[in-house]
Amino acid sequence: MAPALPPGTQAHMKKTHLYLLALIIAAIGFGAFAYKWKVLKFPVLPNEQTEIWEIQARVEFEPAKGPNKVTLQIPGNPPGYAVINENFLARDYGMSIESGKGSRAVQWQIRRARGTQALYYRATVYRDQHEVIDAAEPKPPTPKTYEEPFATARAGLLDAVREKSVDSASFAGELVRRLHDANPSQEVQLLTESFNSEHDRVKLSKELLADRQIAARIVYGLELVEQDTGSTLLPFLQVWDGERKTWRTLNAIDGVEGFPENFFLWSTAQKPVLVVEGNPDADIEFTAEQSLDDALETAKERLKAKDRNLIAYSLLDLPLDAQEVYRILLLVPIGAFVMLLLRNIIGIKTFGTFMPVLIALAFNWTGVIPGIILFATIISMGLLVRFYMERLKLLLVPRLTAVLIVVVLLMALVSVVSHKLDQPVGLNVALFPMIILTMTIERVSVAWEERGAGYAISQALGSLVIASLAYLVMKEPHLQHLIFVFPELLLVLFAITLVLGRYSGYRLTELFRFRALVKDPIAESPGDKAGP
Repeated sequence: MAPALPPGTQAHMKKTHLYLLALIIAAIGFGAFAYKWKVLKFPVLPNEQTEIWEIQARVEFEPAKGPNKVTLQIPGNPPGYAVINENFLARDYGMSIESGKGSRAVQWQIRRARGTQALYYRATVYRDQHEVIDAAEPKPPTPKTYEEPFATARAGLLDAVREKSVDSASFAGELVRRLHDANPSQEVQLLTESFNSEHDRVKLSKELLADRQIAARIVYGLELVEQDTGSTLLPFLQVWDGERKTWRTLNAIDGVEGFPENFFLWSTAQKPVLVVEGNPDADIEFTAEQSLDDALETAKERLKAKDRNLIAYSLLDLPLDAQEVYRILLLVPIGAFVMLLLRNIIGIKTFGTFMPVLIALAFNWTGVIPGIILFATIISMGLLVRFYMERLKLLLVPRLTAVLIVVVLLMALVSVVSHKLDQPVGLNVALFPMIILTMTIERVSVAWEERGAGYAISQALGSLVIASLAYLVMKEPHLQHLIFVFPELLLVLFAITLVLGRYSGYRLTELFRFRALVKDPIAESPGDKAGP
């Protein structure tokens, strides 16, 4: 049989167990909060707004006789932005969305069409700082053979570029700048003499890089400018960096690395952005418009678009009336924690344990000063009735029932009188918990009889002080927002409560009360009084 542990060791083990449990609970609460804040992008401030963009692509073309099929590349998972809503407008057209490796497209089909056709794609996006990682390394391109003098011109241009570069990205940047030089070399003039568009130059850059087995691709995007209309997609050149294992983006005109600040990547598919079968002259126009929206609503919409289950089991998915109820209920632990600090640490005495918290909730509708006046009025009038009933020698339950009836009548009377006096705050007196008022009247009267009026009044004042301070804390809008959006923070409060539950030391009011007992032991030593 194992020997029993000393009592001190057992107490120490219990305390260690408590602290470890509190630490685990607090870590869970903080972890859930950090995940929702940093990953799911829930706002930590009330009324926080986020930048929203409405992007629209308008396709216009003259239909061919017979069937028509339109394929438009659309955004997938652009870096720096998140698509939270999409709308497609194409009357009488069939529609399907096709997703492939690095591409996403909408396809419209119609058997017959008459007159000019206009098809629309509209997306709601907002800033979401995340990076898209291309894990798959592309295969090195296979160089092609070209006829003279183009083969010599290409080789000469690439040799000159190589002398002023150190890696694939700098090589591509120097090549792009030479192709757009205001005074081009003879090689560039020969290679670009038949070019009619910027896309042709970007395509040439990609083909020239393939001659040196550098993998490159052309991507398209839109620079978001407020109230921008009639925009077109801008081509960018991306070069694979084998050392960093990532695509490095270059401006297709000046070779500067990186996207512009407000650049929205539309498509990385190595396909034309728009294909209208049998109609190469189809036109596409882009429009971007900025607005501001509530950050919480934006986060909710983003989660719904990403995974409906992420928000299906949260308070944010409840009906609005139920959400309003929980906005209040979640504040009760906050008020109870304030009461815990003021009672167990400060040492303020109250009637009841949770009566001040419930009174603080009623202050949400009445305010502190009017609430205290209403509370004091009802308690005072109720005490008069209670003292009178003491002479009737009623038993406890009948006495409480009688006081409750009187309390309800007093509340109704206060409301009617305040309404006649054009004081609407009195109408909110009904929000005070009737049972709590009844029990408070009973406790005040008992304390008055047993320990005197001073003790009873001090207890009542302590209850009002705690209720007022709890109300001020619970009324703080930032705290209300945090607790409703991140209810897991109550686990942190729970952990602190567990730790404080073992505190049995002096309260601050007791230190002040017994300060006269604290004396200097040296000054009172008998040796100080004796002579040498």
